[in-house]
Amino acid sequence: MTRRRLRARDVLRDEGGSASLEFVTVGVILLVPLVYLVLAVGAIQAGVLATEGAARHAARVYSLAPDDASGRKAVERAVAVALADYGIDRSAASVSLHCDGGCLEPGSRVTVIVRASVTLPLVPPVLTMRERASVPVEASATVPVSRFAGAG
Repeated sequence: MTRRRLRARDVLRDEGGSASLEFVTVGVILLVPLVYLVLAVGAIQAGVLATEGAARHAARVYSLAPDDASGRKAVERAVAVALADYGIDRSAASVSLHCDGGCLEPGSRVTVIVRASVTLPLVPPVLTMRERASVPVEASATVPVSRFAGAG
């Protein structure tokens, strides 16, 4: 009887295999925040690329427009398309247009600023948490209007 108790005690005290269990537990505990960090940085980088592309393209289409009204419509379309390519809602962005000198005059410069709010991934839409868990991004682009604009 004493030998059986001794064997049972030895079996219960045996730590064989516990290192792998500890490794898996610690690995999961460290891996989950790391994966979320990668997802968050990826979402923010997508927002930055979207605003930069939108600002650059909007400035170019406005500088090539024949008049101010059609230029502003082209800017809105360009920004909407550029943001949609990266999955950013157009309502989460704002666009401002500034001109050095007269807009669309040959030699003047057009500056477009695009601001957007990038929501972090996996944030539930509860009690305005999405608005609090968002990162503002901004990009601007300046394009000169061709000195031959309006000619022809």
